[in-house]
Amino acid sequence: QVQLVESGGGSVQAGGSLRLSCAASGDTSSRRCLGWFRQAPGKGREGVAAIATGGGSTYYADSVKGRFTISQDNAKNSVYLQMNSLSPEDTAMYYCAASPGYCYRVTLELFAYNDWGQGTQVTVSS
Repeated sequence: QVQLVESGGGSVQAGGSLRLSCAASGDTSSRRCLGWFRQAPGKGREGVAAIATGGGSTYYADSVKGRFTISQDNAKNSVYLQMNSLSPEDTAMYYCAASPGYCYRVTLELFAYNDWGQGTQVTVSS
């Protein structure tokens, strides 16, 4: 099991940028998938970006391609989400999640992740 703590959320105007961080602790020896997900009020949780912490492969939702970048620092057991060109549609609670074991295939399917952080709020105003 791994514990995840997100940070870096906040309020920003449209067109602005934010960088989210996810710090992992606990069993960080497995080369898991780590993903960012978001949930807007009244909507379901959706995948944003994910990374295989072993090989570094990444996967993005179409809605964020070209605007968001996921990266990792294995020495710090951390994953980051650089978000540029933000729009009000990006307003949501953002969650970091980890797969239960080795990441064979990077995915944004919710069922592939079983450890979740508490989330960090991102609000984009027009």
